[in-house]
Amino acid sequence: MSMKILIITGKLASSLVKKVSNQSKHEIHVHTMKTPIAAFLTPQKIIREIKCNVNILKSIDIIITPGLIRKNVSPIQDEIGIPTYKGPKDAADLPVVLEMIEKLDLSSQVPADKLIEDELKRRALTFINNFEKDNKNIKKLLKKPENIMVGNLPVGEDFPMRVLAEIANAPLLNEEELVKRAEYFVKNGADMLDIGMIAGENLANNIPEMVKVLKVNLGNIPISIDTLNPAEIKVAVESGVDLILSLDLGNCEEVIPLIREKKIPAVILPTDFSKNWTPRTIMERVNAIEELMKKCNEINVIADLILDPINSQSIVESIIACHKFKRRNKVPLFFGVGNVTELLDVDSVGVNALLSGIAMELGASILFTPEASGKTFGSVHELVVSSNMMFLAKNRGSVPKDMGINLLILKDKRKREKIIEDINTPIIPGIEDYKFTQDPYGSFKLMIEDDVIKAVHYKNMNPHVSITGQTAKQVYDTIIKEGLVSRVEHAAYLGAELQKAEISLKLGKNYLQDFPIF
Repeated sequence: MSMKILIITGKLASSLVKKVSNQSKHEIHVHTMKTPIAAFLTPQKIIREIKCNVNILKSIDIIITPGLIRKNVSPIQDEIGIPTYKGPKDAADLPVVLEMIEKLDLSSQVPADKLIEDELKRRALTFINNFEKDNKNIKKLLKKPENIMVGNLPVGEDFPMRVLAEIANAPLLNEEELVKRAEYFVKNGADMLDIGMIAGENLANNIPEMVKVLKVNLGNIPISIDTLNPAEIKVAVESGVDLILSLDLGNCEEVIPLIREKKIPAVILPTDFSKNWTPRTIMERVNAIEELMKKCNEINVIADLILDPINSQSIVESIIACHKFKRRNKVPLFFGVGNVTELLDVDSVGVNALLSGIAMELGASILFTPEASGKTFGSVHELVVSSNMMFLAKNRGSVPKDMGINLLILKDKRKREKIIEDINTPIIPGIEDYKFTQDPYGSFKLMIEDDVIKAVHYKNMNPHVSITGQTAKQVYDTIIKEGLVSRVEHAAYLGAELQKAEISLKLGKNYLQDFPIF
């Protein structure tokens, strides 16, 4: 149904608003306010001006204001008598808002583009949650050979790819460190946790307590053991792990009877590390895995063809091996994403998303990462989001775009149209000209500690009080309220440093006061 819509805009955005509004099926009337910048508008300004200048108010169905207005725009509706809502922050998003306007529950407080973003996200997560709760469908899907249970978690090609997070060098951690690391992974969305043992050592005696601690503290989340040592595998099986990671042609004969008896699934490798043998060709990988599958009859297996790091052996050949194997075998596939991200000096987020997409096309079931280095910090969260993106894309039959969830961290999805403001003022070039003068009220040491920004105030070189917060504004507002700063250049310095700290906290970067973060 066509509606009569009055769109309020400032002078600078007026031409763009008129241009995009012409594409709508609705009857659009654009009123350009005398104020040049939309962010400077207030409900009272709009009320005064449209009362005097707009003659068609009686026939208007709704009023759309700029999304950049800071205040609630409901006073306009109260005064004029016409439903009034915030539009998008960027005029370039108006076509989407106008297209969906009859389906959107618009707000007088929240910009329309944020509402659309939230609604798309809600729909995406609702679809995934409904899928995960559909026990009848899950039971049906588990009858297919490519889907299995790991603990109480359905895993397989028909489910979202499960993220397995490795607690690297777990035996070296004390109980508190082990639980803290595990809780961090679970908080970031990990579906399963892996106890990473230490290659070349037999630390089987540590396993029962580690498994017990994780089971007690984390409930039903599946636990795996990452070792090729038969002695460690046996103890892990008896201790109640939910998945063995891994079996190969060298250790399988010794542990298969126990794994079969306990009905525990296992990841299998196309190797024989007891003889220092690894496959060199695509078909050697496939044939070795298929040989091991025959030995593992009556055991649910997950095939790991070993994803190679770039330019080590061949990441391309390892991916081709996965593809060939999956075309010949209906079993779950393991994808060791961390093999690539840990050995590539690139921010992990884009790499994780791309590898998740490749994994989805290959039919992978598990995405594995350890988060062993600073550059891969956050990989579990990144893989959880990208796994959901790929699951949605697969079910919608679309590319992983406009899903409602995304991994856009440092870049915007769309370029904003440039609106150049004609400002006729003298220009003074900015130069650094700061001479340090001690603030008589004291100084601050800034840091990130326990996932919060911490500002320690010093008086006469002694710590006096600490202020913590999640954002720069929380901290500097409190500093001002407590009267801990007196010089304007000190306040400006603190604002800049605290914003750096907030950016570092959000991105997981190291923060060091007075040093750049990029």
